[in-house]
Amino acid sequence: MTAVGGTLVAERSGEADIAPPATMFIFGASGDLTKRLLMPALYNLAVEKLLNAHFSVVGVDHIARSEQDYRDYLDSTVPGLIAGHSNAPEKIDSAAWSWLVERCGYVSGDFEDEDTYRRLADRIAAIAAADGHANAVFYLAVAPRFFGPVVDHLGKAGLLKETPDGFRRIVIEKPFGTDLTSAQALDAALLRDTTEKQIYRIDHFLGKETVQNVMALRFGNGIFEPIWNREYIDHVQITAAETVTVEARGRFYDATGALRDMVPNHMFQLLSMVAMEPPNSFDADAVRTEKAKVVEAIRRYSPEEALKWSVRGQYRAGDIDGRVVSDFTSEPDVSPDSTTETYVALKYMIDNWRWSGVPFYIRTGKALSVRRTEIAIQFKRAPSVLFRDTPTGTLEPNLLVIHVQPDEGISLRFAAKVPGRKVKLSKVDMDFRYSDYFRAEPSTGYETLIYDCLIGDATLFQRADNIEAGWAAVQSLIDATAGGHGDIHPYAAGSSGPEAADELIGRDGFSWLPLRGRI
Repeated sequence: MTAVGGTLVAERSGEADIAPPATMFIFGASGDLTKRLLMPALYNLAVEKLLNAHFSVVGVDHIARSEQDYRDYLDSTVPGLIAGHSNAPEKIDSAAWSWLVERCGYVSGDFEDEDTYRRLADRIAAIAAADGHANAVFYLAVAPRFFGPVVDHLGKAGLLKETPDGFRRIVIEKPFGTDLTSAQALDAALLRDTTEKQIYRIDHFLGKETVQNVMALRFGNGIFEPIWNREYIDHVQITAAETVTVEARGRFYDATGALRDMVPNHMFQLLSMVAMEPPNSFDADAVRTEKAKVVEAIRRYSPEEALKWSVRGQYRAGDIDGRVVSDFTSEPDVSPDSTTETYVALKYMIDNWRWSGVPFYIRTGKALSVRRTEIAIQFKRAPSVLFRDTPTGTLEPNLLVIHVQPDEGISLRFAAKVPGRKVKLSKVDMDFRYSDYFRAEPSTGYETLIYDCLIGDATLFQRADNIEAGWAAVQSLIDATAGGHGDIHPYAAGSSGPEAADELIGRDGFSWLPLRGRI
């Protein structure tokens, strides 16, 4: 930041261009998402000097308060939350924070009241007159039931029409529907008043550096891409384990479950990054088209097959690092006889040329022993005939693990000769951590996504066909377990999940990587 005429303004970053001028209207301005993630992410972008001098934020919410009241609310809540994110400095940059808060305004009103949108239109007109731009991003940090109505009212008020003087973009958080039918209905509602290029469906997993590095690892290194196929890869494991319980989200989670909450979006996004074909460029549509092809190629199971190749679990009382956890059915706002899963493990096949015959195993759950998201690529074993008369025994398969969180990096397991007079092989692990090589910027996971939305780069956002293909791939399991059907396997909080998940992958002669430890 530098002072010009007494005003603090953003400077050009050495790595990225300053975003164009824009106003971000945040619906749900007083909610948890805004104060815990969006405002800290905007602060980090301000520290990086990537926000334009004519950038501003307008909170939109039903709580009646003045603009100064809203700035005071942000001032009293957000700075303490900034410190809780990864790589956060010990002290907040007071100049950057003040610069951001000064640009925050507020409009109180009901999301379904036409007068609210007239006042938003007046605000955009006033900004255009003062700052010379009408660029607007409408961020829907609201409950999913408001997605359609808010976009409908924005359209009726003419606020989604783009002009030479202003772009109009909508950012929508998940969940994008609750099944295939509702996802299709939501997309149809959004596209009545917008075009696909105006919609930014956000998945914060894709804002993580390591997820983006999957493409760099595959396509930027000549040693990996030639062996990234069915000829060399035995199977793939994708894990997203959480230690947190449902906490205060019992009502939402009991109606949603681990399958709907994680698989069609987060898990399939990781799968598509691993399995996609090389795009012909880093153009947003080129990348998203290849990712959509992968999800569309996931084998569609019958309800019987879906039950056979899935395991649903629910946590029971246990201990997570000394923290006592109750049964899921004892959590606030959860039905005592709930059959909602808090854990799901699945086997999928991708029916295309590259991956024919290679199983992809997915597992995700709450109240597990560790917090960890990773992608494990297990290669086929080398022929052991050369070592049949040595003490080596069965050769261990090579393993490549991409650690997404919390310790971002890449590990590789391979065989090496044990020092000595006889030939004996042993597995060894090579470990790369981003923090050892690069200075990581403070991050909430939203910085890259917000910046990309401001500059109009949709590469890391989901397109309608990708969303709908993800729901289509899990719809048979949703149908098979509707009405409480299907087994729910209990597992102790603080464990690695239900034993049935081990049996699922064990049928094919494989085993899950241990959740604890790092190769």
